[in-house]
Amino acid sequence: MKNFALTGVAGYIAPRHLQAIHETGNRLVAAVDVHDSVGILDRYFPETSFFTQFERYDRHAEKLRFAGHPDKIDIVSICSPNYLHDAHIRHALRIGADALCEKPLVLNPWNLDALEEMEREHQKKVFNVLQLRVHPSLMALKQELAENPPAKRPSVQLSYITSRGLWYHYSWKGDLSKSGGIATNIGIHFFDMLMWFFGAPRQSHVHLREPHKMGGFLELEGADVSWYLSLDREDLPESAKQNGQPTFRSITIDGREIEFSGGFTDLHTRVYEETLAGRGFGLADARPSIELVHGIRTAPLSSKGAKSPFIR
Repeated sequence: MKNFALTGVAGYIAPRHLQAIHETGNRLVAAVDVHDSVGILDRYFPETSFFTQFERYDRHAEKLRFAGHPDKIDIVSICSPNYLHDAHIRHALRIGADALCEKPLVLNPWNLDALEEMEREHQKKVFNVLQLRVHPSLMALKQELAENPPAKRPSVQLSYITSRGLWYHYSWKGDLSKSGGIATNIGIHFFDMLMWFFGAPRQSHVHLREPHKMGGFLELEGADVSWYLSLDREDLPESAKQNGQPTFRSITIDGREIEFSGGFTDLHTRVYEETLAGRGFGLADARPSIELVHGIRTAPLSSKGAKSPFIR
């Protein structure tokens, strides 16, 4: 049984981590968030020590470490806003714990270099939640592509439209310096998946970059990808609007739709199981997508490569 701490426990994704810690038979001994709407702790871990000030939580974690306490923290789960991930990972390593962090692991590639040094210094590991890599349908597709490579270079289209209201742009998510923009905040899941399938990027071109939508082209080692990401409800296909669906997600390979709309309820638990079994996704797994999205948000606009049909 491992002792976990959790940063960002009042956030959107935290319940999946709480469920995963509970379902894998472990304990949550400490949690921190500047917001105190954390009644969900009663469902899983009512005895957790909760803090609204990171400094007090940090002092508590250090006390557990040096006192040889039975509640000494083994792993820190990090669900805080993107711009805090790097600092919270460093905190985990300094208190002698491993870190299990949501995506994006960090915002900038050079942050990974420093974390590699800290891993060696503290003899602890940093793991990333790459839940699409444990999705049964996508694992099956990965195996299919490996065993039966396409006869010709495939053409891939990625389209992800997820409606967000005005609040999004006034929160940390709408601040490029804090979220990394939509390619980092909502696209990194899919970019990691595509590179997992088709290899590293040879070229990347950005066709459209606005605060609420982006699109571009990727030449990967094994496929050509046109991609589009949007927070704009008006971009939803009419069928989605008529059915009241706020999100449209589509990935096609040579016109073949990849279906993976289901099977998401226990993916975090699967990631926890893999991590606890010594098969977690580390810094080397996270690096390619972080380097890619950093390039996407800093590259000049280009007209090269096939454009998504959503870019008019």
